[in-house]
Amino acid sequence: MPYPSPPRIPSGPRVRRRTLLASAAGAALLAGCTSGADSGGDGPSATERARAQAAADSATLLGRYDAVLKAFPDLAERLRPLRTEVAAHAAAFQEGTTPTATPSGSPSASLSPPASPTPVPATAKDALASLAAAERALADRRAKALLDMPGESARLLAATAAAGAAHAYLLTTGAAK
Repeated sequence: MPYPSPPRIPSGPRVRRRTLLASAAGAALLAGCTSGADSGGDGPSATERARAQAAADSATLLGRYDAVLKAFPDLAERLRPLRTEVAAHAAAFQEGTTPTATPSGSPSASLSPPASPTPVPATAKDALASLAAAERALADRRAKALLDMPGESARLLAATAAAGAAHAYLLTTGAAK
């Protein structure tokens, strides 16, 4: 049984024109994907802004942990591992952002707690509940924000949202002792 011959590919100006038009259309699509309002050189991209916000949120949460630890030193053994993770989250988010001006010029200076921290509740139980609520609220915000983030930033937000939910659980149960 003879095999049919392959179809003849036309050559000439028509093919070159089609190829050129297809290439131009492809280039326009690629350019459209990368040259939006967020990728201009005027300022940080939406991803950088979101990462900077996440770093600031982690720094704020870090300040809350520090305030509770200062007010209730007997909670140090329970809170220190969680605080260490929150500090690592802040540092991880800062890795992908453009450094901002800090008083000392070091990137870790922006990990310091905010100027006006949230007041610490009067009892250790209430302080733990307050930290748990802050962790839960931040985890919820990050879970919603990751839907609009690309690749690695979305994975980082997802991981820190999951960690925040776990922290909230550990803070509301006796399991973190």
